[in-house]
Amino acid sequence: MRPRCRVVKGGRRPGRICAVSAEQLAVDPVAAARRVLGATLRGRGVSATIVEVEAYGGVPDGPWPDAAAHSYRGPNGRNAVMFGPPGRLYTYRSHGIHVCANVACGPDGTAAAVLLRAAVIEDGVETAVSRRGAAVRPAGLARGPGNLCSALGITMADNGVDLFDPDSPVRLELGDTVAAVSGPRVGISQAADRPWRLWLAGLPEVSAYRRSPRAPAPGASD
Repeated sequence: MRPRCRVVKGGRRPGRICAVSAEQLAVDPVAAARRVLGATLRGRGVSATIVEVEAYGGVPDGPWPDAAAHSYRGPNGRNAVMFGPPGRLYTYRSHGIHVCANVACGPDGTAAAVLLRAAVIEDGVETAVSRRGAAVRPAGLARGPGNLCSALGITMADNGVDLFDPDSPVRLELGDTVAAVSGPRVGISQAADRPWRLWLAGLPEVSAYRRSPRAPAPGASD
């Protein structure tokens, strides 16, 4: 069954917004990342288009073993969201400071997630600026996973919320699949060569690639 869609004629990226269920994300992490890329994320007065994502898998004996994933060593407290139903928000702190957000994907019980790396603010720019600071340039408001969460008011308290529940404080609306560029994920030391980062080409909101100094030389990792 094809999802019901409405045509969006205005804004910076006209197209179709589809009323789909979280089951559309019950697929492998790279396929889920492609579906999340270009989607609309709404959070506390701000609406944004996702323009950069990273796919993450799970445990060694699962279908998508991924040593770079928080779920690699199994469920433990907060990362249990990655093992739960698709379409839930998984939040964590990077370096103990910045809140980062992921969309759980894959079948219920199988760990996988899509990290939201960057977005273009479409509505609620003034609110995003008030959260990020007046000195931040428009292209940098939601560039980088910590900045994205800050701009949309996503906090650690949002861990586990259903992104497809119309009453949730943070919501995700999937649209048509968009053409993506792919490359290695940013700043990880394990599985550093996998082309599991996807982004929309030519946008200043997409973050720069930085390889972890702890990662093997290019070509020496999976």
